[in-house]
Amino acid sequence: MTAEMWTAVSGGVVGVASAVVTAWGARAARRTRRDHRRDDFTAVTDRMEKEITRQGQRIDELEADSEQQRTRVAGQDFTIRYLTAWVRSLYGHIRESGAEPPSPPQPVPDDVRPYLHDIGV
Repeated sequence: MTAEMWTAVSGGVVGVASAVVTAWGARAARRTRRDHRRDDFTAVTDRMEKEITRQGQRIDELEADSEQQRTRVAGQDFTIRYLTAWVRSLYGHIRESGAEPPSPPQPVPDDVRPYLHDIGV
């Protein structure tokens, strides 16, 4: 091998090596490790934002359901109070007329007792 051939081969190898180093350097300059971490952080925060939005919607739905239940329970409470007063007035009217009610009042079940606090049971 002649010196000219070595020069040509080494020049080609150096050219290829320099092309590889240049491409790697360009990529390294464009994308760092920190960029990859930043991309991961962005993906995680996007997912977290979606989950937070979903949870917020779920909480809004639960609050609406809770409000409907409160309204329904308040209506039921009013109805129970009204019916209790109505039955008491009927019972009193029957006694005033001199008749006796058909049977003695039934005992109040323990499960019902907390809800009839206003009638002295």
